[in-house]
Order: sequence, then structure tokens, then C-alpha cells
Amino acid sequence: MASTEPIFETDRPTGGDRRRWFALAIVMTAAFMDLVDVTIVNIAIPSIQRDEGASFSQLQWITAGYALAFAAGLITGGRLGDIHGRKRIFLLGVGGFTAASALCGLAVNPEMLVASRILQGAMAALMVPQVLSIVHATFPAHERGKIFGLFGAVIGLGTVSGPLLGALLTEWNLFDLTWRPIFLINLPVGVAGLILGSRVITESRAPHALKLDVVGVVLVTLGLLMLIYPLTRGRELGWPLWGYVSMACSLVVLAALVSYERRKTARDGSPLIELELFRVKSFAAGIAVQTVFGVVLGVFFLVWTLYMQVGLGWSPLRAGLTGVPFSIAVSTAAGLSVQKLVPRFGRRVLQAGALVMAAGVLLYMWESDRYGIGITSWQMAMPLVVMGVGMGLIIAPLTDAVLSEVPRKHAGAASGLINTVQQMGSALGLGLVSVVFFGVIGDHLSPAEIGPAYGDAFRHALAWVAGVLGLIFLLMFALPKRPAQHVEGTPTASPAEGDQPALVP
Repeated sequence: MASTEPIFETDRPTGGDRRRWFALAIVMTAAFMDLVDVTIVNIAIPSIQRDEGASFSQLQWITAGYALAFAAGLITGGRLGDIHGRKRIFLLGVGGFTAASALCGLAVNPEMLVASRILQGAMAALMVPQVLSIVHATFPAHERGKIFGLFGAVIGLGTVSGPLLGALLTEWNLFDLTWRPIFLINLPVGVAGLILGSRVITESRAPHALKLDVVGVVLVTLGLLMLIYPLTRGRELGWPLWGYVSMACSLVVLAALVSYERRKTARDGSPLIELELFRVKSFAAGIAVQTVFGVVLGVFFLVWTLYMQVGLGWSPLRAGLTGVPFSIAVSTAAGLSVQKLVPRFGRRVLQAGALVMAAGVLLYMWESDRYGIGITSWQMAMPLVVMGVGMGLIIAPLTDAVLSEVPRKHAGAASGLINTVQQMGSALGLGLVSVVFFGVIGDHLSPAEIGPAYGDAFRHALAWVAGVLGLIFLLMFALPKRPAQHVEGTPTASPAEGDQPALVP
């Protein structure tokens, strides 16, 4: 799904107001807070399971619920900002995100935590789409290239620091609160953002009337929920018939969404999804790659955390530190791919990334099987570095490859759709964990059986991940051979006036 139609600001940004730099710091902090909150939770999942007695499906929904609410609400949040004012909706999102974080930290049972995480994802969907829109409305064109470079650094820092921060907060057990500080840490940041943001952020909105596609939002949310909920609960409930019926009917609902969006486009030109985008072959293929890649990430990061902390019995801090080589490899390869490799070798860099990441996954499977529960962090370093290099080669240039043949008039809609489908893919991947990981683990394990059982389940999940990466390699043949980074339709670097770029973590 998308942000909105290309927007022309009502108030042109000026370069003389010093408050714009304070506004930049606030929206960057909000983006950082969202990125950290996505990654910080994974490392604390085993502690939540131990302290709260959460079931496997509840553990999945703690992460999948956030991703699903975030994905389903992204376009709605962007459209609401254009209609009612980006500053107003941004502050509403920050306030709601802060309140939801408090509810997560104060949750008295797994059900309350899952509900609070879904609310947190919905509030992030109000907050995040406004971030770059506010930058676009606040800064003149000649300053935006530097600003977007800073956002790249913030995204990298949030991705790397989230697991480590989660590990430290969980390990320190501040005030005997165990995992709760990973959510409560958002409270002072959110309150400060509300107070300062109300004073320094300049209001902006779309100059012409826009309509919110409520029916489209309901259909896409319902379709995804009908697919993901049976996946997460199916194993726990013995795979009842209604689950299969629900998953089959989800395809009917999504087909109805396409039909409705086609009619709405013809009627008033304000659909939730710009179906015209899918006539561009490279964009359609790229959306498929983004979705499937989101599934890979959703599966891997949750099962990896459970494998280290539950299967191997490692502390959150050790698990967090073990992931540092992976994060460094992703950041290094991402910068190298965009600056040096893709301009020279084009699409082959992304395909090489899929194969390299698959090779790292297979190496990880081999080492896990060879060393068993005695595997060490340094033995994991090599497969994690190989996987990180492969992921970095894909994740940084993929957006440019998908957007390179999209007409400029649809650039904003296409950018938002890329972000949304990746989040939806992640939610679907988290739902599949019950099949590819928990489905291999027995219900009643003795302490001596836990390590080997989790190791077997981890390798089984990695085999699925490797297979999906092979599918991604094949899908990439439909991408342009040499994606153009600064042609019509590509909102990279400094977007032209009228484009509303999307923040893609």
C-alpha cells in the first residue's frame, strides 16, 4: 500500500528558521524509537515467555501483531496526515505510541501484552509516514540530500542498537522489572517529543481535498488477519477446519479488494492501492521480492533468538552480542552495494546477495548440526557474517531497483507500497514460525530434550529460509538489469517538489 498521491505542500519550506533543526531531531528520534522497538522485542521474547507463561502463538503475536497493525495502517496514517495536517497526526502517533509502550510495560498477562503491541503498531503507522513528509515540508530542496543521508545513518544505528539495547535492559533487570524496561524506556522519549514537537514542528497538509479509503483499509486488514491468525493458532488448536476455511477465504477477500480498488480508481481517483503500478513489470516483480524477503526476515530473527536463548540456554546479553558481526556485515555490504557494486554490475549484485545469504544459511545449518548444543558464539560468527553480507547486498539497492521504471507521478504511492508489503511479509513470516519451527518441537520436553529439539527445529526453519532465498533469486530476473537510480520515477537522494518519499527501514 502507499502513502498518498504526490503532494504539493501548502507552505513552502524556508531556510532561515532555526527551529527546523530541532524539528528534524524530533522526527529522527521518533523514527529511531520505532526502529528500535521493532528489533528490541525479539531479544526479550524468551524472558517474556518465562516470566508470563506465554504460549507459542502468543509469542508470535507479540511481534506479528505489531507488524500487521503497522503494515495495515501505514497508508491510512499517511493519508490522514495529508488531510488533517502532518504535525497533528505525528503528535497523535507519538502520544499513542508512548501510551501503548506504557501499557506494554505494565501488561499483567500475555493477552494484554499482545493487545498493547497491536495498538503500538497502529500508533507507529500514524507516526512514521509523517516523518519524511515533515522533512519535505520543512527543508528546502538543496538541504534534503544531506537530511536523507542522516536518516540512513539513523536507520542503520536503530537496526544495530535495538538487539543490544534489549539485551542490556533485560540482563540488568532494572528495579526487578526483567523485560519491561524495553517498553518503558519509550516513555521519557515520547513525552519529550510531544512537548518539543508541539512547539517547533511546522504544520503542513495537502492543498486539495483527499478521501480516505476506509473500505480498502478494512478489506486488506481483514484479508491478512484471516490468513495470519489461523497460521499462528493452528498448531495450538490442532489445525481445526475453520482455520483452513479462513485461509482460503482470505484469498477471496483480497480478490474483492482488488476489484473494489479498480472501481474506486475509476470513480474518484483515490484508491488505497494504485493498481496501475502493477502494470510495470519490474515493480510487480519487486513487490513480490519485497514481500517474500519480509517473510525470510520474519521467520529467521524470531527462531534465531529462541534457538540461542531457549535451545542453547544463553543469556540475552550473550545472544545480543553474538548478533553484532551480522549487523556490521549488513551495514558494510549495504554501503558497498549502493556506492560501488550496483552502478557497475546492476541486478547481478542483488541476485548474488540472495545466493550469498542462502550460502550463509546453509553454513549455519551445518555448524549447528556439527557442534550441537555446544556451539559457541565465535563459531556462529562466520555464517552470520556471510548472511549479513548477502542481506546487505539486497536490502539497500532493492528499493531503487523496484522504483526505477515507475512513473514519477506514482513515486510516492510506490514507495509507500514497498514499505507496507515488506511489513506484511514479515507478519506472514512470523505466522509461519508455528509451522516451520514450533511445529517440529514436541509439546512435553524434559530439560535434557530442549536443546536438541530446538536445534532440530532451528535447522528445519533454516532449510525453509534457504529455499525461499532461492525463490527470491529467481524472482529477481524480472528486475531491470541495471536499475537507474536517478531517472523519472525514482525518488532517491533529494526528491523533486511534489514527491512524498516514504521511510523504508
